[in-house]
Amino acid sequence: MNEISQNFIIAYCGLACSNCGMYLKEKCAGCHSDRPMNRNCQMKACAMAHQYITCADCSEFDNLKECRKLNNIISKFFGFIFQTNRIGNLYRIREIGLAAFKKKNEKKAQRNTSGFFRYSTFPPPFDKWTPKSRPK
Repeated sequence: MNEISQNFIIAYCGLACSNCGMYLKEKCAGCHSDRPMNRNCQMKACAMAHQYITCADCSEFDNLKECRKLNNIISKFFGFIFQTNRIGNLYRIREIGLAAFKKKNEKKAQRNTSGFFRYSTFPPPFDKWTPKSRPK
């Protein structure tokens, strides 16, 4: 099994691969590898064509939400299901740099036992809603 503390991997789109259930089960080696789960990812193709490490390196979009490859209905659905804020991660990477982002979040990933790295702007999962936590 991959060691999160030694291999904290960020996908092109800002997802923390190294704490994803598919990565932990060794069914996906992350999108930077030759064994990604989604071999037809438009974000990966675009980032590779521009030689970006992540979409945070993109100079074409100051506002990453304007990128239709990164911010579309499938991406929003994916973010909701897995409770990830990939665009938020990318903005944070732009702000502090990839190395600092990885270092800061390694410890959080180690503490997370859910199988997914959560940086959510979404409400908690439906089964964990309480009257106070329900969105208005």
